[in-house]
Amino acid sequence: MSELIIEPIEKYGLNISHEKKALFSRIGIVGAGKEGRTIISLTASAGMDVVFMDESQERIDVVLEELNRVMDQKISKWGLTQSEKKVIMNRITPTLNYEDFVGCDMVIECTRYSETGRRSTPLRKNIFKILDEILEPDAIIATNGPTVIISELAADLVHKERCVSLYFPVSHPDARILEIVKGMYTSEEVYKKMEIFAQLINYRPHRINESNGNVSIRLLTTMLNESCQMLLERVSSMESIEETFTIIYGQRYGVFRLADIIGIERIVTIMEAMFNDFGQTHYKPNPLLWKLYRSNQLGVRTGKGFYIYDKNGNVISENKSLFN
Repeated sequence: MSELIIEPIEKYGLNISHEKKALFSRIGIVGAGKEGRTIISLTASAGMDVVFMDESQERIDVVLEELNRVMDQKISKWGLTQSEKKVIMNRITPTLNYEDFVGCDMVIECTRYSETGRRSTPLRKNIFKILDEILEPDAIIATNGPTVIISELAADLVHKERCVSLYFPVSHPDARILEIVKGMYTSEEVYKKMEIFAQLINYRPHRINESNGNVSIRLLTTMLNESCQMLLERVSSMESIEETFTIIYGQRYGVFRLADIIGIERIVTIMEAMFNDFGQTHYKPNPLLWKLYRSNQLGVRTGKGFYIYDKNGNVISENKSLFN
């Protein structure tokens, strides 16, 4: 009788225990405000499984309802199908427990801004500490925002080299640049992985060395301040300044409209931080911005900023009370 020949089958890919896990196959999100929901939608649409955490079941229900609404808009305006929507939504899992982030390749902290436009640094440091304890050492811990805090958030962690800061512009769907901020402790390996992540979600990665406001916000706030000053000096009308911005310089929105979309409270808070850091007066919020901020006229979210909006966020008219 001939001898039975036995060959190992692992090299033929038949043994699933040796299957290599794809990078960024599972992502975690802590906090699902406007920015958090944007990242959830982006990553799930790119084929990643997403686990998001919010503070209560009531908040989770609101988030899922909003994600469904956004997907329905994509069906009506962007050609998404009902089947594709179902697949994307099935990739999204809500949770109230940090333990459900175990196994994630990256977790992004996206805690919501307060009514004053600020985010709690102690709260965010505590989130980073919990994630540092429960995640595998090679899992990335990220924060989303344009301010210089990643080195501070990472300073007390065991694996501080895996921490990085990201900024996803939220002004419009085609603003596909991801600002990747390398902190004092961030390893080059982690930065390279974030470049891959950007490409997976169809964003162009921009390397940023820690600087308050990154590049995008520093450019915007300088233009916004100058535009506000021209309004105060009656150099030109709001409509003309907006048309200069959109027609001559080819921007999608005027600078005042863009400020309303981002949120006056966020812009004022970031500008104050940049002014404190750099001491440059062109970062100090213009009196018109302070007037809107102090009167809680914060843009699209509150229905009134430089413009007045309907419940769907469409412009009704300029805000004439700004000049009273």
